[in-house]
Amino acid sequence: METIIIDGLSFALPLFIMAIGGIYSERSGITNLAIEGLQGFGAFFGALVVVSINSASGVPVEKLFYIALLCAMIGGALYAIIHAVLCVNFKANQVISGVVVNILSMALTGFLVSQINGVVFGSVSDKFQLGVSARFTVPGLSAIPVIGAIFKNVYPFEVVIVVIAVIAWYILYKTRYGLQLRACGDNPHAVDAAGGDVAKIRFSAVMVSGALSGIGGMCFAYSISANFSPYIYMGYGYLAIAALIFGNWEIVPTLFACLLFGFARSGGYELAKALKLSSTFSDLTMILPYIVTLLLLIFFSKSNRAPRALGEIYDKGKR
Repeated sequence: METIIIDGLSFALPLFIMAIGGIYSERSGITNLAIEGLQGFGAFFGALVVVSINSASGVPVEKLFYIALLCAMIGGALYAIIHAVLCVNFKANQVISGVVVNILSMALTGFLVSQINGVVFGSVSDKFQLGVSARFTVPGLSAIPVIGAIFKNVYPFEVVIVVIAVIAWYILYKTRYGLQLRACGDNPHAVDAAGGDVAKIRFSAVMVSGALSGIGGMCFAYSISANFSPYIYMGYGYLAIAALIFGNWEIVPTLFACLLFGFARSGGYELAKALKLSSTFSDLTMILPYIVTLLLLIFFSKSNRAPRALGEIYDKGKR
């Protein structure tokens, strides 16, 4: 049981921070299917910086985790500008823009990783080796039965994500900016009439989405895979989108959806180990979060209430 909780949290929290990014974007009215690509490019930028520092100075990559996290935020935010410009400035179809951003991210990062490894580092590889982030255990609290597993073998990024999530919650629900952002997703004309700049708010919301997605991608790279590769994130961004939809575009319910996906994944892996299944069937259990997604879609989709102006191109002249 402890292993299920520990591994489930290490998967659910990066998923959660990406879902929060999606909430910011979609509550502002911009449909964001680009989370998959944003996390990939953000993690690529963070991984590139730390492997470059490691090559130049010899500092172990594992000790550069916080630098990687910061650079992943920057990389994700910068890459999100593509989606923001297409949707806000050029008023492109938001679904198509998101798909294009995803495809471009995978192709571009795959090409760049191979070229940089070959030309700069003299290595024939399509990955940046990062290693696994060190873990820590909280004395005392970790001794509590069952619940104590939350405080055992904790990745540092889990604490970072919780702190950022609290800040994101406060900004979205307790500040003027958050109020305007949420209003942009429901009634952008009211925001405009009150003196707000709908385009700037939506643009910034998409960039926040990119920054938070970059954090999630970097966390996965330093935990589940121990390296950066454009192929390790396939499906995680879409799972984050599913979580925010089941959470009705609200931060706290979305957390519970992410925890459900995380525990489904770790529970499936432990079940495969308990049944002593072969590696082929063990890998098959990794689809459990997606099966849970389908079931939730069947039973709860009717109760979802998306922002009223989600996906609508804002035209200041229309009323």
